[in-house]
Amino acid sequence: MNGVTVYEFDVLVPAESGALDSAGLVGVPPGVFDWLDMQCLRASEAGGATWLQRTQRRGRPAIQVTSYVGVIRAPDDYQIEVLPKVGRVAGSTAEDARKLLIDMLRCLPGFRHIQTLNAHLAAARMPLLEVFVREFLLAVERVVKRGLRSDFTAQQDNVTALRGKLLFAENLRQNLCRADRFFTEHDTFSSNRPENRLLHAALRRVLVLCTSQPNQQLARELCNVFADVPATTRVAQDFQQVRMDRGMGSYADALAWARIVLENESPLTGMGAYRAPSLLFPMEAVFEAFVARHLGRKLRPPLVLQSQACGHHLVNHRSQNWFWLKPDLLVREGSKTRVVLDTKWKLLDHSSASGTDKYGLSQADFYQLYAYGQTYLDGTGDLVLVYPRTERFTDPLPVFEFPKAQGLRLWVLPFCLRTRVLHIPQEAPFADCFDGAGLFQKSSTGLFSSPLAVG
Repeated sequence: MNGVTVYEFDVLVPAESGALDSAGLVGVPPGVFDWLDMQCLRASEAGGATWLQRTQRRGRPAIQVTSYVGVIRAPDDYQIEVLPKVGRVAGSTAEDARKLLIDMLRCLPGFRHIQTLNAHLAAARMPLLEVFVREFLLAVERVVKRGLRSDFTAQQDNVTALRGKLLFAENLRQNLCRADRFFTEHDTFSSNRPENRLLHAALRRVLVLCTSQPNQQLARELCNVFADVPATTRVAQDFQQVRMDRGMGSYADALAWARIVLENESPLTGMGAYRAPSLLFPMEAVFEAFVARHLGRKLRPPLVLQSQACGHHLVNHRSQNWFWLKPDLLVREGSKTRVVLDTKWKLLDHSSASGTDKYGLSQADFYQLYAYGQTYLDGTGDLVLVYPRTERFTDPLPVFEFPKAQGLRLWVLPFCLRTRVLHIPQEAPFADCFDGAGLFQKSSTGLFSSPLAVG
């Protein structure tokens, strides 16, 4: 791969070498650095999300990647692969971080078509962009093995034999002196339908994007299969005409990937009018979706997990409601809220409780949860902050209590990304919200862990 692999919040500087030096700086070619600097300006002018930000290191300009992960495609086919920061923990490799990210992305609505086993095998030998390309090519290959769908389509043509309906006006214009010709409108059974045109266009695009030889070879073979189908030049219109009728089930995954390839937008980045040149994902949203998917499966009926609830405002002003209060997750029983949960993609340190560190917790997050407790729980109940579990944050923190809100408690709990387990203290009142019929096992630390199943 012509490029470099970095982690969240790494710093890029112009250098001839792309290696990571002792100061934690990653060198990229000067031309690539200038291009990244221009992207910072464009994103700032458009008011979009800051997936890159300017900074300084050693008195010279530098660019820091933020909490967006994925692939940044720069000029000259230079790729910057950004992996989750948890990949830096002891004993982990870039391959481990890549596999973990793929598992987490499967929980996003637009990426549930990722085939985990295939993706994991590819992640062992390919960078992230090539893994995505491989997933798309394998999805198209499954379509080809089932056979391309054909359909009857109306076609107008000047033919030598009368077929279908004769178009008199056009026939007189074109065949006034040609009695051997007929201008007709007739139905033709052809594979030239929107779904196949979209797949062919996406195949041509990834053939340019990918650099790995296996991907290029498979892309060429699949392009040959679609040789009789014109590649679409009207992407939006053809997507509107897609018909997932009977027998089209094999197309679902391939078309989902084709939409990502052809629309050239990063999902969930909130770039607004600014189009991202790459495939990037905000880790806050990815982590929230990952926790929601696995945690929701273990709730005891009739409890349900609600995402992104927005039932309350912070203030009223001149008969208007201002500032939505939107917790990430709510555990609800009918119309009653049992627990309010908010996910935070931040690495805590349980050994830094004293001084100004306070485990790495944010005072603003506590203000936010306090507001949630007053509105969604009427000032009494349990609030939960969920952080990724790491070697520096393995066990839940002691419960936090609000002096002016007796009965309102805040818990800070670790969620293990590899085992899909939320660690809940035995004394937590909301532990009974989860199905305990053989699913909870007491660990050596006195905590309850739910062995959530993968995917």
